[in-house]
Amino acid sequence: MAATNSQLNVNSRAASGSRAARRLRRSGRVPGVLYGGGDEPLGFDVDARELRHALAGAGAVLDLSVDGDKPTPVVLKEAQRHPVRGETIHVDLLRVRLDQAISAVVPLELTGVDDAPGVRQGGVLEQITREVSVEALPTAIPEAIVHDVSGMQIGETVTLAALTAPDGVTLLGELEETVVATLSPPRLQTEVTPEIEAETELIGGAAAQAGEGASEGSGGE
Repeated sequence: MAATNSQLNVNSRAASGSRAARRLRRSGRVPGVLYGGGDEPLGFDVDARELRHALAGAGAVLDLSVDGDKPTPVVLKEAQRHPVRGETIHVDLLRVRLDQAISAVVPLELTGVDDAPGVRQGGVLEQITREVSVEALPTAIPEAIVHDVSGMQIGETVTLAALTAPDGVTLLGELEETVVATLSPPRLQTEVTPEIEAETELIGGAAAQAGEGASEGSGGE
């Protein structure tokens, strides 16, 4: 479960635009915006390494201090990452109340894939859904929803309805219709047997000889 012991210190900022953001990133800081709580959005910047450490626990509630003021609880709303380096280049945070449930998107992890009977028989297990929406108190948002698929057989399909959420967490969405994973039969491999290859060679050779004979016959006329 999420914890509230991660503190994040940020500086408010008035400058905006891509040029100012690039300057911040070059200096080792990440620009961001704080939303929610009935207040106007607030721009800020934060040390990149401190941000990375604070966000290490997915779904964590952070104690955010702006310009040294009293910390307020926030959660990650969205993080933009560099397409090549993968580092965070912008972050949106959301003010929350610890006594009010919020919606969040968390990773969906499947365990026991290699132990599934269908996989052992050569079937192909494909995970269709990799994230799931949940509702819970901010301190109860899990780092991930985990589901065991070690009993899946070939031809079976798992939907969100089969998942078990932790206490205090509600799964959102079309539970019966949303497919989590499927286990398909082994993919057929087209292999040419030595007998077929030999027969093909014989037929090809005979056809070639017939063609040569026809050519010689027509040339003699």
